[in-house]
Amino acid sequence: MKIPMPEISLDEQLKKMQRDWDERARENARYYVATGKNDWTDDEFFQSGERTVAEEILTDMINICQGKDPKQMKVLEIGCGAGRVTRALAGVFGEVHAVDVSGEMVERAKTALADRPNAFVYRNNGKDLSVIPGEGYDFAFSTIVFQHIPSREVIYSYVREVRRLLRPGALFKFQVQGDSSMKTAPDDTWLGIAFSDQEAVVMAEACGFEPRHRHGAGEQYFWLWFFRA
Repeated sequence: MKIPMPEISLDEQLKKMQRDWDERARENARYYVATGKNDWTDDEFFQSGERTVAEEILTDMINICQGKDPKQMKVLEIGCGAGRVTRALAGVFGEVHAVDVSGEMVERAKTALADRPNAFVYRNNGKDLSVIPGEGYDFAFSTIVFQHIPSREVIYSYVREVRRLLRPGALFKFQVQGDSSMKTAPDDTWLGIAFSDQEAVVMAEACGFEPRHRHGAGEQYFWLWFFRA
């Protein structure tokens, strides 16, 4: 007999996301941001962010910059955690604005970015980007974030919000959970909801994006290239 999943409201999900990530940050923020090590040093932690940017950003500058000077670009990061990738992004782009649902993580990110005056970090409500100032951003990025979100509604909300903030034609490059064999529960803030290739296409079109490229369907790291229509 199949046991039905307990009902949980969106407000309850958001509160639990914030509470759980605050607790993880207090316990071991760097481990929960990047689980490859339990005892990251400063150098190791931020070098891992540099590697992420080298692999996912610097190899893809044609799609990302579209002829613009990166030092003239204003970019978004969704789910900055303790500032691991944010710091590396600030070394490439002119201005970086990043959000996280966890106030504890945001405080750690601010410390990590104290010598990066072009990086700005905000605690958001876990579903939209209303804390981000202005519009006309040139690029948005997110990695190892949406794979933790248990709500399709929340992910759709973020994607729509990114579209609102991006300039026409700009890229939102991000990663979602692609392995549908990994079942999640509505209150699980570690193992997020999975997307098939077709579900990713539907989300792009519903949210005003062109899903030009996709890589890793069926895998944990399913990368999406959504271009703002």
